[in-house]
Amino acid sequence: MYLKSIASAVPPKSYSQRECWESLRDSATGQRLRAGSLRLAERIMLGDSGIDKRHFAIQPGNGLFESSASQLNEAFEREGPALGRRALRSALEQAEMNASELDALFVCTCTGYLCPGLSSYLAESIGLSPAAYLQDIVGQGCGAAIPTLRSASHFLAAHPDARVAVLAIEVCSAAFYIDDDPGVIISACLFGDGAAATIWHGDEAAGGLRLDQFDTVHIPEDRGLLRFTSRQGKLRNILSPLVPERAGEAVRQLHQRATLSPGALPVPHPGGREVLRAIDQALPASCPPEAANVLQQYGNMSSPSVLFVLKEILKREELPDELWLTSFGAGFSCHSCRAQEKPTRSFDAAEESATVEV
Repeated sequence: MYLKSIASAVPPKSYSQRECWESLRDSATGQRLRAGSLRLAERIMLGDSGIDKRHFAIQPGNGLFESSASQLNEAFEREGPALGRRALRSALEQAEMNASELDALFVCTCTGYLCPGLSSYLAESIGLSPAAYLQDIVGQGCGAAIPTLRSASHFLAAHPDARVAVLAIEVCSAAFYIDDDPGVIISACLFGDGAAATIWHGDEAAGGLRLDQFDTVHIPEDRGLLRFTSRQGKLRNILSPLVPERAGEAVRQLHQRATLSPGALPVPHPGGREVLRAIDQALPASCPPEAANVLQQYGNMSSPSVLFVLKEILKREELPDELWLTSFGAGFSCHSCRAQEKPTRSFDAAEESATVEV
């Protein structure tokens, strides 16, 4: 499968880590937390977390932490399709395509549940053909973008003339549940909202960045380290301090199985400062600065994050001969794929254009 375009979108409003801390501290939920929990949140958000700001579709100052399960579900149903639509419109514009020309739409998310899924809402609002194939992948957490791309590659293998869109959409602010569990506190300090859209084709002659060598490792016995549970009907994110270590081990295992050139550049999911450090230690090549920059500007957006990093790397004047994408998430699972060849199309659309409501 070959890349035709890539775009991203975040909510227009961003919040510094200090603003996030003050919002939690002053909320009714914050007032109910133990003093130790508040100290932990303060230490992370006001310390060297690697994050400067995060974008939220649901404003933290408007009773976010006190929202009911129904209110959060309604927010996801409203904001998820809107965020994905903006990213997809930008990707279509770059590809010089109309939405009606898409043959398939693959969407991954983990921060809300809809039936039918986000793909149905996007198909309606973007104007996909009624014959377009729709597939939603839910429940793979931060690592979902790469297995979703893998599913799209199978569709393109069966339909080489097709044009396929792959979206990763997360409204993490619709999944903020706060209690005194340290893993829940850590999670609330890191995550932000975002969406990434990519368009792919199977025409080798037309060229573009080519993905192959998809691989996965899953470790179900570590499922409890990184997962959503349900509390009062709300999603409650668990993030263990052991996650960076496990992620590093899984990334190393996948890298050892891959067939790569010595200069292959890793394109990792920037799940957090410690995650990037663990991946650095696990691989022969260091994580690119674009990974830390995405974390700094947006926080951990879950599944779209690795595509944000890819988008930034593709702005380079010169690319390495190979890129090696890797992401990890719920399961516990880790995924990877190889990317080769310099794209034939420009991927330097202004980020600002994707962050303004249209």
